[in-house]
Amino acid sequence: MVSKKILLIVHQEHSDPGRVGSQLAELGYDLDLRRPACGDALPPGIDDYAGAVVFGGPMSANDDHLPFIRTELDWITRAAHSGKPYLGICLGAQLLARGLGCKVEAHPEGMHEIGYYRLTPTRDGRHLFDEGGHFYQWHGEGFEVPSDAVLLAEGPHFRNQAFRFGKAAYGIQFHPEVTYTMVQRWTTKAAHRMVLPGAQSREEQFAKRELYDHQIAAWLQRFLRLWLGHSNESAETEPARLLAAAGGI
Repeated sequence: MVSKKILLIVHQEHSDPGRVGSQLAELGYDLDLRRPACGDALPPGIDDYAGAVVFGGPMSANDDHLPFIRTELDWITRAAHSGKPYLGICLGAQLLARGLGCKVEAHPEGMHEIGYYRLTPTRDGRHLFDEGGHFYQWHGEGFEVPSDAVLLAEGPHFRNQAFRFGKAAYGIQFHPEVTYTMVQRWTTKAAHRMVLPGAQSREEQFAKRELYDHQIAAWLQRFLRLWLGHSNESAETEPARLLAAAGGI
């Protein structure tokens, strides 16, 4: 029997999977939410799941002094090599890259991406991102891409924005899961970060949300279907190229 359960890993007590969780539920999946940073145990492996999503968090993928980071690194590396669908978002992508032997580090000029930034697809990423689009970001570190992975999208400050390892393990630096409530909470609780180099003001973020959010939601819906094998069409013939990717039309 094919599993209809998705493992979701978040990193703070009040974190939630946002739009990713709601769209997966709409696709008929049961969601198993775990918070290893708060003491939740991880399952032995990914075999009993249709896939796994690891979300972002305020900690670094380099925080080896945190036991749950070391545990997640090992678990994610095994999940990526299993061939089952894995999606790492921000910290989840950085943990995937580090688990595959790559560096995760701050921008050499101290730049941050906090707000909406335009991404450009690589040749290998055009089936997912068409001509490019704007996506929500919140990070000050970036990842290298493993030599045996495929770079899918690039950004203005942090070049590596999305990659695929194997057939079904994806790492994305941006946050397609964010809802209006999440943006409100993040920009309120971390208002001090709005003055960092490269960051957009709270007002600019909400203005850009009006322009790009509905397209991000559509991109995510199409991506999740493709990632989990719901589409009967190949990536190369995906119509409308996943809605021209969040702002690419």
